[in-house]
Amino acid sequence: MTILFHEIVYGPIHSRRMGVSLGVNLLPYDGKLCSFDCIYCECGFNRDFRTKTQLPSRENVQAAISEKLQSLQKEDVKLDVITFAGNGEPTMHPDFSEIIDDTILLRNQLMPETKISVLTNGMNVAKDIVFSALQKIENPILKLDSAFDETVRLIDQPNSPDYSVARQVDIYKRFNSNFILQTMFLRGEFDGKIVNNLSEKEILAWLEIVKILRPREVMIYTIDRETPAKNLEKASVNELREIAERIGKLGLRVNVAG
Repeated sequence: MTILFHEIVYGPIHSRRMGVSLGVNLLPYDGKLCSFDCIYCECGFNRDFRTKTQLPSRENVQAAISEKLQSLQKEDVKLDVITFAGNGEPTMHPDFSEIIDDTILLRNQLMPETKISVLTNGMNVAKDIVFSALQKIENPILKLDSAFDETVRLIDQPNSPDYSVARQVDIYKRFNSNFILQTMFLRGEFDGKIVNNLSEKEILAWLEIVKILRPREVMIYTIDRETPAKNLEKASVNELREIAERIGKLGLRVNVAG
């Protein structure tokens, strides 16, 4: 079953990777808007969830977050994190930077212990305004599902014909290791082609990038919910643990969600 988030603020939910998380959706409530079209996305394929609905305004986002944080404060609910994710790519919102500033202010006033995370595919991180907004939060979580352009094109289907892993690596270097790298591992078949970023060739090349970037944490995970592409298989817990061990040998922290 496809999951779309029908409101600006949802949860809190218990996240496999981040603890008690309040989600924020900056995208249409009845469709999907993303610069990737990942074959494993729980929100479905972009073409199936087109929308004419406007994005929520900065003011509406601010009001929704404020109201929810005040309500959780009254109920004495402790949040680990406020997470920008939702129905696509959060950095596509034209007021993304200002919304992050608003959220930091609200968090500082109402729940100062709570961290702020943004899950992003990295396509807009080259824009200075997005990069500087991501530097203000605790957890910029940047995606890289393979070291090879061909594999990324198959798994993530970026909408830019110019997408390249080399360019993304250069962009990610700007964070000087102060970010979290997130990778989805899976295998299967899509569009008549074999999908597998778990081969030794894939993992070795990906580890070389991890060595270069030295993120402060690496999040590795696999399929958890129904996927729009039907012939996909999750990585086994053992496979993820073996990859985690290799990351650990590089002296890096790793977070595994099987």
